[in-house]
Amino acid sequence: MTTSAILTTRTGPQKHKVVSSREWLAARRRLLAQEKRLTRLRDELSRKRRGLPWVKVEKDYVFSGPKGRQKLADLFAGRSQLVVYHFMFAPGDGEGCPHCSFWADHFDGAVAHLNQRDTALVVVSRAPWGKLKAFRKRMGWRFPWVSSNGSDFNYDFHVSFTPREVRAGPIGYNYKSMRMPAGLNDLPGISAFYRDSTGAIFHTYSAYSRGIDPINNTYNIVDLTAKGRDENPERPMEWVDYHDRYKSR
Repeated sequence: MTTSAILTTRTGPQKHKVVSSREWLAARRRLLAQEKRLTRLRDELSRKRRGLPWVKVEKDYVFSGPKGRQKLADLFAGRSQLVVYHFMFAPGDGEGCPHCSFWADHFDGAVAHLNQRDTALVVVSRAPWGKLKAFRKRMGWRFPWVSSNGSDFNYDFHVSFTPREVRAGPIGYNYKSMRMPAGLNDLPGISAFYRDSTGAIFHTYSAYSRGIDPINNTYNIVDLTAKGRDENPERPMEWVDYHDRYKSR
């Protein structure tokens, strides 16, 4: 006999079907077939991502951090691959973006494993190194973080925009044109680079907006639950705060 239970979400109570174990197993197997198709599609997309053409990085970008001034090549730390997370933290900001902080909370555990796959992970922001250092200490992070202050790096990889560009609009972000809210000059993203045996560096991939979702394990885990992300459709991340400001639940 089929019954129902009430699922309480941000959008209100919803009836949810309750069935026998046998019926649940049949439904789960049907969904598994779809999940396997998605897995194969994701593998194919990953192969196509690796097959994208590259762009040689010609500019000599300089960053500042705990090791002083470093060039882009130095951020590889002797490895052939580099992944950069573009963290929203402008020079005039008192603290880093709470949404980027949500993403960054997942980085420390990955660094050692990425290093074993010949890959360095570095976070880059426009704020000066002193601000990054203080905020990283507050948040308890250990991953490499450097400042691109004074360089074109953020602008060239389409995650930062001058006040003039924002006023003139639209700006180019996530491979399309959009208008930025007044006063906002930075957006998040992730970029990948390869350094060959001659020392030449190539830009191989960048993703923005929802394209950075795969590196957020909290979202990936909560997607497995009955409520899912359970967010306000108009302002999906309004619940996110710095991890040191959450009230205990």
